[in-house]
Amino acid sequence: MRRNSSRAAAGSAGLTRVGVLALQGDFVEHIHVLESMGVAACEVRTRRQLDGLDGLIVPGGESTTMVKLMDAYGFREAIPSEIARGMALWGTCAGMIVVARQLTDPYPEPLGLIDITVSRNWFGRQIDSFEADLPFKGIGVEPFRAVFIRAPVVTSCGPGVKVLAVAEQGPPVAVRNERVLATAFHPELTDDTRVHRYFLDMAEEEASDAASEAALSTAGDGKGDQ
Repeated sequence: MRRNSSRAAAGSAGLTRVGVLALQGDFVEHIHVLESMGVAACEVRTRRQLDGLDGLIVPGGESTTMVKLMDAYGFREAIPSEIARGMALWGTCAGMIVVARQLTDPYPEPLGLIDITVSRNWFGRQIDSFEADLPFKGIGVEPFRAVFIRAPVVTSCGPGVKVLAVAEQGPPVAVRNERVLATAFHPELTDDTRVHRYFLDMAEEEASDAASEAALSTAGDGKGDQ
């Protein structure tokens, strides 16, 4: 489902490391996009591999299987700690389900990392997959050609959650709250890197803020010793 349009110019990503959770799903496609943008991307399979990441992507796949594996490998506890440290997080399709606060379905149990309620497979089965041009706040005026495959939608948002894109039928399909981004569609299956660029900018911003806070803390500690 890739478009023939040229990739948007990305420039230097400026990040040390971006990881893609590689327990299940289409993590390889995200790695390829990031590498095409000049980003040092790595596959993440253990919680120790989160150390030092500026950003982490939870890819599309099968959300129930993904959550079971994340629990088995300790990611439920580790990822919130890394977000608090300054790491940015992006969930795509199944990844949106994984990072949500709650679901309209009884399973899986999401990680509760962004205050949204998500409905799985909202558009139907695999055969109902489709593409649509979406205005997306923050990436320019040209619509983004989004690929929806058994996609979820956001049925409600908590305070502070910003809606970035909505489906033609009305529900949000891209949202952000501080360090966490979630999209119902698959930007990694297109030739348009603008949503990846949005996430990289977001991660750079958070990394810069974290570094500034650390510098101020160090300076404060030094003054206290004098």
